[in-house]
Amino acid sequence: MKILAIDDHELVREGLRHVLHMLGDGIDVIQADNAQQAFLVLISHRDLDLILLDYHLPDMTGLEMLQQLGRRAPEVPVLMISGMANAQLMRQVLTAGAAGFISKSNSSAALLKAIKVVLDGGIYTPKDLRDLEGLIVDGTMPKRASLSRTQERVFRCMIDGMSNRDIAHKLDIGEETVKSHVSSILRHFDVQNRTQAVLAGVNYGFRPGI
Repeated sequence: MKILAIDDHELVREGLRHVLHMLGDGIDVIQADNAQQAFLVLISHRDLDLILLDYHLPDMTGLEMLQQLGRRAPEVPVLMISGMANAQLMRQVLTAGAAGFISKSNSSAALLKAIKVVLDGGIYTPKDLRDLEGLIVDGTMPKRASLSRTQERVFRCMIDGMSNRDIAHKLDIGEETVKSHVSSILRHFDVQNRTQAVLAGVNYGFRPGI
């Protein structure tokens, strides 16, 4: 497994490398200390499995970097890591295409959990920031969109950040069936990825477990 860690502080990158090796053997951690160096890595390493991105880089903001990564490596999930932690920032990051958001103040165990969720195709948000009211644009709540009963159950699991495998296990349905429902949900909300679907659903009043 090949993971790119982008952070302008060497101590932080080394800390990330140490945590990443806890995932098991065969972990190749590539480091970059700014955006331009990261782009060079993308050229020479087309088989990345994950990108860990610091929100504050010396040559580009985290949101600008997400936009660039979306164009240059759209198939690679990005987990944003930030020294700041608030619901508004998390919403901006997820809207920009990140597959997860976590604060640098979180524990190594929390970071490992976030990485595993994102690698499994889920969306990770820390519990202390999972105030979905804070994700509603301008505090408005349009009328709930119409989905089938099974699609709603799948979608609530998506909002909880569960991977397709976890959803299949929880709902006792096949993983291929889950993938089909996820595709239908993306089409329903006219979005391109799970993160955008979750944000669109929150704006329609969906909540975990409701």
